[in-house]
Amino acid sequence: MTGKPRVWISRPTFPDVVARLEPHFEVAAEPQETVFTAAELTARLAACDAAIVGLKERIGAAEVAEAARLRIIANLAVGFDNLDLPALTAAGILASNTADVLNESVADYTWALLLGSARRMGAAERWLRAGHWHGTGFKAWLGLDTRGRTLGILGMGRIGQAIARRAVGFGMQVVYHNRSALPRTIEDECAARYVDKPALLAQSDFLVLALPLSDETRHAICAAELARMKPTAVLVNIARGGIVDDAALAAALAEGRLAAAALDVFEGEPDVRPALRELDNVILSPHIASATWDTRRAMTAMAVDNVLASFGHGPHAGRPPSLLNPEALAMRPAP
Repeated sequence: MTGKPRVWISRPTFPDVVARLEPHFEVAAEPQETVFTAAELTARLAACDAAIVGLKERIGAAEVAEAARLRIIANLAVGFDNLDLPALTAAGILASNTADVLNESVADYTWALLLGSARRMGAAERWLRAGHWHGTGFKAWLGLDTRGRTLGILGMGRIGQAIARRAVGFGMQVVYHNRSALPRTIEDECAARYVDKPALLAQSDFLVLALPLSDETRHAICAAELARMKPTAVLVNIARGGIVDDAALAAALAEGRLAAAALDVFEGEPDVRPALRELDNVILSPHIASATWDTRRAMTAMAVDNVLASFGHGPHAGRPPSLLNPEALAMRPAP
């Protein structure tokens, strides 16, 4: 033991970025990706002063019940539905995320999914790889144009806005629905118009989901919402599994009530419903919208900054830069 506070990192990241912790902390990083049982997670949290974790670590009151030393949990994601924030706050444990550093890479990947589904790229590649290409018919593999169509965005936070800004280059009009309308200056920057949810569903030729998962947003898109959409529409989900009722979506796609979908997230992931796997009009992606070298390094750096700041180190000393529960700051003495 070094006598320094101990930081546990639940998954392999970038050693050179994590090295910034070493002057101040004893660092214990997992050498490989691991799915921890609740008991294993509880034991690891009980033995550390700070933790950097990923979405697969679900942490609530039970997991921190023995973590008397734990000051902060830094989440390696912008979403934090894996953390029971009220329970952590009640225990005086800070929680942080990686807000803003992944906006642009996620927006880029959203457009990759949108265009891929519009032009049937996944199915076409599988067909080619299977050896079926002996010539292409003039009316084979017809897809959908984006120019002149309407892009709908459900959830117009920073990522939604980044997605909207890219629509100008594709000649699309943008409508969005949010808990409330954005300031006019932001709407003008994004060339976007606020509509209510029924209008969003009815007008969208391409509907992108970019909202956080919560009790209120779970199954925000289910059978009733899908029935309001155009049968020629495309649904893209880069937000969270659980926002879409995947069973209802699979049925709509199979029955031709929706043209196509592209999904980077799923209910119960990494499991994916067999009904979705069997469809050719859906692109399936393994939750990798932020997976670029630059972005994942930046996410790690922000988690490190949050840990350093929570122990009084670095330029943000005393105030982690992406703190989710600032009320917890007053519940424990400064280090």
